Amino acid sequence: MATIGFIGLGNMGGGMAANLAKKGHDVRAFDLSKEAVDRAVAAGCVAAGSASEAVKDAEYVVTMLPAGQHVRAVYENDVFGSAPASALLMDCSTIDVASARAVNAAAAAQGLAMVDAPVSGGIAAANGGTLTFMVGGSAEHFARAEPVLALMGKAVIHAGGAGSGQAAKIVNNMILGATMVATCEAFALASKLGLDLQTFYDISSKASGQSWSMTSYCPVPGVGPQSPADNDYQGGFAAGLMLKDLKLAVEAAQGVGASVPMGGHAESLYQAFANLGGAGKDFSAIIKLLDGSYRA
Repeated sequence: MATIGFIGLGNMGGGMAANLAKKGHDVRAFDLSKEAVDRAVAAGCVAAGSASEAVKDAEYVVTMLPAGQHVRAVYENDVFGSAPASALLMDCSTIDVASARAVNAAAAAQGLAMVDAPVSGGIAAANGGTLTFMVGGSAEHFARAEPVLALMGKAVIHAGGAGSGQAAKIVNNMILGATMVATCEAFALASKLGLDLQTFYDISSKASGQSWSMTSYCPVPGVGPQSPADNDYQGGFAAGLMLKDLKLAVEAAQGVGASVPMGGHAESLYQAFANLGGAGKDFSAIIKLLDGSYRA
């Protein structure tokens, strides 16, 4: 049994911490939300009074936080100086590549081992322990992180050096955001052309238009496997989070001089959807913006 300090118990972190506790580990959990901590305790974790208390004597530290500034602050103010020198630090947040590399460098300067390990899979995968982890860091640190991350996921992949996990995550989600927009456009057009949407799905899902957005996460209620569309676009992966990831991808592209017109257009559409109050809906609800049916 390992002692694991876990900081950040939101929609994703709560399920991840619970899975570590279910596997028999001593999970010292902290979040600014008392309700989130209470849920973690009910799932088998031990409440910590602060972030620094959570990481004291920890063999592993896992963080799942909203943005780069939160990750920088937690590591600089709470983890460094409180976690033992032998601890392995694993940041599973989705943040900008520059922040990931800066925190990793700061950890190395403190003599601490660290990886960036953002996830793909959404809330259901976090709760079910079927996430995919994209890990940035040295081969040595990855080898230490892999067994722990595997307790929370179905796949743990070494993406390269520090920051590579974040780079892989935001590029992957740029693909997802753009293909979801294209999938939604196609279904909206199919409807206006008078096609039966189940019939269109049966055709396109077996033809060249097939994608994960269509066959695993269809944005049309009652078509394809069960998805958030069948629950009024509740749950799943919030449009506001997709917007965050698209912004990170576009900013990263600007930083290296890469052309991402599809990613940029997807960002603008999700921004428009968020401006209309859609940020809390699942990201597949963008179909309601495209077909003109969205009402906040």
